[in-house]
Amino acid sequence: MTGQEIRKLLEQVGQRLAQEPGLIHLQGSEVVFVGDTHGDFEATQLVIERHPPKEATLVFLGDYVDRGPKSSENLNFLLQLKLDYPDKLFLLMGNHEGRKALRFYPADFWESLEPELHELYAETLSHLPLAAVAPNGVIALHGALPDVPELEDIGQIKLGTDQWYQITWGDWQEEEGEILEKDAFTGRPQFGQGWFEKLMARFGKQVLIRSHQPGAPQLMYGGRCLTIFTSSAYRLYVPQRTIALADLERGVKTAADLTIEVI
Repeated sequence: MTGQEIRKLLEQVGQRLAQEPGLIHLQGSEVVFVGDTHGDFEATQLVIERHPPKEATLVFLGDYVDRGPKSSENLNFLLQLKLDYPDKLFLLMGNHEGRKALRFYPADFWESLEPELHELYAETLSHLPLAAVAPNGVIALHGALPDVPELEDIGQIKLGTDQWYQITWGDWQEEEGEILEKDAFTGRPQFGQGWFEKLMARFGKQVLIRSHQPGAPQLMYGGRCLTIFTSSAYRLYVPQRTIALADLERGVKTAADLTIEVI
């Protein structure tokens, strides 16, 4: 795409996102949840070929750029799809879309941009929604559950706040506690099973679908926390690219009630 085409795309997407709530309430029957794609344009194309938005609702869980070889192609393709299917495809915010709030590494996509486009992308992506929920008991987001009084308050979380860090940067550990010590190397907030159970009960949800943490077990907390990855960027930790399919007309208790698909 030319610079002019990108500017037009970002302007149109920004207008669309301004109309969209920060907490998405999913409708319909089948929903496809897609983990980090991180510049893996091939993975995104495979997902769309298998589950076109004409037939199913798609929820991407963030981290569309950096680490992979085709960040620009991947992100721009998804942004165009958002315009083409605004009510069938949802792009949640990951930590790599939070460039307006802070600097992070690796950031090869962001560092490749000229200043004007860097600012335009950062501003547009800062308006992405943070979570999606379904009436069958599923909540989906990028990292960990945020400390807000009620479920609907997720939609009011501001960029750069503690709650934003929790939802976009938070990791889960197989420990009994609630708020654990931050990771000494990355500074990412860490949470245990107590936090998971408390927040899931508060929000009235049964299963969390998330991505973000390649070193995490795919299933945690009695199968109620599912971590998926749809990028080849973490082959050492995650040898297969996976997505999760949910039937919204069927209640869920654990991830066993979902379909995990390898692409």
